Formats: sequence, C-alpha cells, structure tokens
Amino acid sequence: MRWTPGGRSADLEDRRGQGGGGFRLGGGRLGIGGFIVLAILSIIFRRNFFALVGAGPDTSGQTTVNGTPPPTTPEEEKMIQFVSFILDDVQDTWQKEFQKDGQSYQRAKLDLFTDSVESGCGYAQTAMGPFYCPVDQKAYIDLGFYKELKDRFGAPGDFAQAYVLAHEIGHHVQHELGIDQKVRAAQERDPDRANELSVRLELQADCFAGIWAHSTQQRNILEEGDIDEALNAASAVGDDRIQQQATGSVNPETWTHGSAKQRTQWFRTGYESGDVNRCDTFAG
Repeated sequence: MRWTPGGRSADLEDRRGQGGGGFRLGGGRLGIGGFIVLAILSIIFRRNFFALVGAGPDTSGQTTVNGTPPPTTPEEEKMIQFVSFILDDVQDTWQKEFQKDGQSYQRAKLDLFTDSVESGCGYAQTAMGPFYCPVDQKAYIDLGFYKELKDRFGAPGDFAQAYVLAHEIGHHVQHELGIDQKVRAAQERDPDRANELSVRLELQADCFAGIWAHSTQQRNILEEGDIDEALNAASAVGDDRIQQQATGSVNPETWTHGSAKQRTQWFRTGYESGDVNRCDTFAG
C-alpha cells in the first residue's frame, strides 16, 4: 500500500506499557467477573447498575492523550505512523460517506496498549485481540497482534494489518448509525439468536472494511497483492479456521464472527461495490 509517514494521528492514544487492573468500585476494585454481572443486570433491568454502585474504569496511572508517549524503537514508531495513516484514512473516508447523506460523523479514538488495558467496556487483555468499545467509542489494539496475525494466523502484509483496523472502525460506523444498539436490543428480545446476530454484526464490519478498501482502489494507493492480503487475513480469522486450529473441530453454534468464507465474501462485497447499502448482512 502506498502511504507516506507523517507523524501520529490526533485520534491516537498511546498507553503502551501502562497495563490495567480492573474496575474501580467505590474504594475498591471490580474484576472482570463483577463487571460481567453488572452488565447482565443492567441489560435485564434496563438500569445502569455501574452508576448505582459507583463503578467505573480505574484510570490511575494512565497516560493522558497529550501526555509523554512511552519510549519506542524506530521500528515501532514506523508501525505507529502506519497505523496512524490507516486510522486517519479510514475515518476520512467515512466522514465523506456520511456527508453524502447529510450526516455528521464523530471520529473514534484508537488506543494502543501493551498486554492489558482498561476500557469503557471493562478490563481487556491482548489475548482478546483488537476490539471496539461502544461505551467510550474507542478501538483498542496491542501492536503485538500484528506479529501474531503473521506468525500464528499466516496473514502477513501491511494491507492485512490495515484490514484489521478498518474492521474495528467499521464497528464505530455501526455505532454512529445506531446499528449496534438495535442488534443488542434484538439479542435481549431473543437470546437464542444472540450468536447469529453477533456474527451478522461482525460480517457487516468486514463489509464496511471493504468499503474503505474500495476507496483506496479509487484513489490509486493500492499496490499489487494488497487485496489478496486483506482477503487472506479475513479468512485466517474466520471462526471455523480458529476453532479447527485450536481444538481440531468446528462448532458453528458458537461462532461470533463468521466463517472464513463468510468473512471474505462480505469484505469482497464491500470492496467490489463501494456501496454501503450492499452491506446489509441482516437481510434474509
């Protein structure tokens, strides 16, 4: 992919090396188990139980947006600048898409972390992979995931890395459009379809990543092999591929993101059409 290093994005928050520890509960701390219980109660009773018990992210010792970034090697800095370029390019693309329909787009933040992190959605570890939190409207990634993407999943290349970030920003687009809220409401009404709806939400984020990839092709910043890298990455992180690698068997009933075939199909749909309306993974 053709890109020019240009410093760090204003939407980037660098908290590498800070780590995390749980949720604050009054004078104490709330672990991930307690967070899950409060989240379930909040959904069932439609009340904010976090507010009732005074729980919130423990932000002590965290680096502020304008704070001094942690020490970094030239190789790491190059990666950060690449991630910054992708972050800005993806969000600039969606800003233009929203403007076409007379809507405004609120940009997401990207939080870089190492090993673990406190998010508005709770305590997270690197093993969870990159994720988006609608509560604080931030995407989170440990840059070490890109090495895992290459070594463990067999998906190297800069456009494979770009696809991952474009997918997470795709979740922010869903949040901006109110899609994720509707999906969660549907999951509450019909818990038996929770996994199916989760898969459809993830596949739409793949399609939205394809919409951005389409824009890069239109602007002639793609290089030969880039789309193949993205398709390979989408396939490599399919639920069936991951389950087969981890357990030797595949159980579609426990999928949350979709199969390799589904993920590549929906990314390709977005890429080939460039049309947001073609990304309705909930139809049918």
